[in-house]
Amino acid sequence: MFELNQVMPFPLKEKKREKGSEIWNKHVQFKSGERIKITAPSGTGKTTLIHQLYGLRNDYDGVIQFNGKDIKQFNADQVAIQRQLSISIIFQDLQLFEQLTARENIELKRILQTPFYESSKIEEMAQLLGIRGILDQSASTCSYGEQQRICIIRALIQPFDWLLMDEPFSHLDLENQHLAIQLINEECNKRNAGFVLTDLNDDQSFIYSRTLYL
Repeated sequence: MFELNQVMPFPLKEKKREKGSEIWNKHVQFKSGERIKITAPSGTGKTTLIHQLYGLRNDYDGVIQFNGKDIKQFNADQVAIQRQLSISIIFQDLQLFEQLTARENIELKRILQTPFYESSKIEEMAQLLGIRGILDQSASTCSYGEQQRICIIRALIQPFDWLLMDEPFSHLDLENQHLAIQLINEECNKRNAGFVLTDLNDDQSFIYSRTLYL
C-alpha cells in the first residue's frame, strides 16, 4: 500500500498549484490491488508524483510510505529490492539504452533477480504488441511508438505488486493502445497487482478503482 500524508513537492509548493488537488497536501491511500487513474493538465506534477512513488525524487514535504515504511528512509539496498520485486514502472521519457537492442533492454530488467519469466516470454509479449520484428534492432532505430511498447514489455517482464505508468500510451494509436491495455490487464490480474496511471484526460482504457485530480 502507498500512503501519502500531506505531500507537497517543493517546485509545486512555490507555485501554489495545490489548490483543488485531491492528492497534493492531502492524506491519500492507494490500497493493494487498486487501479488508480490520476488526471491533470501538463505542469501540475504527474511525472513528479510517479518519480516520488518510485523513489527517484525526495524533494517534497510530508511523508510517502510504502507498506508502512517511509520511503525517504530506505537505503540503497532496500530501494533496489523494492524496484526488483515490488514496483515496476513505465517512464514517460522511456529511459531506454539506445545503443542496446530492444530485446537487450528488456532482458536486462528480466534478469535483475531470479527471473519471473523465461526469456521466451519476451517473444510472446512482443508478438502480442506487434513488435517481434524489431526485437534485435537497436532502440535508437525504433520509432517512438515501438519504443513505448518496448518499455511496456520491460515493465511487465518483472515481478511487481504495483505498476506505475506515466502517460504510457501517448504515442500509440487506438489499436496498439487496446493491445497494450489487454496485456497490462492480464499481467496485473496474474499478480493481483495494483497500478497508478497518469494522463492528461479522463478515459475508459481500464476499469479504475478511482480517478483522482492532481
